[in-house]
Amino acid sequence: MVKHMRTVVLRFVGICVFALIAVVLLIGGLPTALDSSCKCEEGRERDLQHEQFHRSFRRLEQPTPDRKKLAIVVPFRDRFDELLQFAPHMATFLRKQNIPFHIFVVNQHDRYRFNRASLINIGFLQVQEGYDYFAMHDVDLLPLNDNLRYEFPAEGPLHISGPEYHPKYHYAAFIGGILLLRMDHFAQLNGMSNRYWGWGLEDDEFYVRIKEAGLEVRRPKNITTGTNNTFLHVHDRVHRRRDTTKCFNQREVTRKRDRETGLNTLQYSVHSRRELTIDDVPVTVLNVHLVCDKQKTPWCECDTTANNLTEKIPKKKPR
Repeated sequence: MVKHMRTVVLRFVGICVFALIAVVLLIGGLPTALDSSCKCEEGRERDLQHEQFHRSFRRLEQPTPDRKKLAIVVPFRDRFDELLQFAPHMATFLRKQNIPFHIFVVNQHDRYRFNRASLINIGFLQVQEGYDYFAMHDVDLLPLNDNLRYEFPAEGPLHISGPEYHPKYHYAAFIGGILLLRMDHFAQLNGMSNRYWGWGLEDDEFYVRIKEAGLEVRRPKNITTGTNNTFLHVHDRVHRRRDTTKCFNQREVTRKRDRETGLNTLQYSVHSRRELTIDDVPVTVLNVHLVCDKQKTPWCECDTTANNLTEKIPKKKPR
């Protein structure tokens, strides 16, 4: 009898110990469950933020009469580091102004020297049907002053990066960096000259086109910042060397007003089109191949070892 009682007691004690261990383990597991719940909530919150961000872009895609759609055309080659900074910066900047926009990167994918003007012409032809106006926008120039308004240029070309604010170029006829135009005005000008292979002068020739057409270049007003803090210029002159070489008769030809080339003579092909996002900012990349008529512009390729190179001298504006 005593032996039987002892067995019953041991069993009871064993059950109690087992139950106690189970309770401890259960309580110990509660924080983990709560942590998982918190992590799920955080994940849902991040997803909601991303959805709201993309929804804002979708709302921007719906224009109204007072909210014109802007296409940002970026002539491009080998500037991926700058693009990673450019896209999120411009998205933040333009969302403050409630401007519907999309970024189009026109990437020169061929072997020829860089032709900024032709890439801008291509960008215009690719976006003219879906947008009200466009910006020819350097990838290495970022606006910092919120009073730089990327508004619809109803009265004529709007030069955002005026010479009194640009970090580097300060002559009166300068219209490079960031220039906004209506689609019909750019078509009226027959776009930009296709003769400018290598760096420089294509903007100066375009300024002559604008003046001859009777259009007035406007610039932002009441900007209290200066050349050091209106824009961020992220161009590294050592890392990003510009192709300033002049060869054949390039210097002579490109110092004159081009009355032959433009949108109506542009030859190119779209190699591929890519849709990507950079920090959740939608970007369209057009990889394009330009066509060079070497009878007319042999300087689309310069042999730096040959004797056809001309001496580098300070640039002058087209006449």
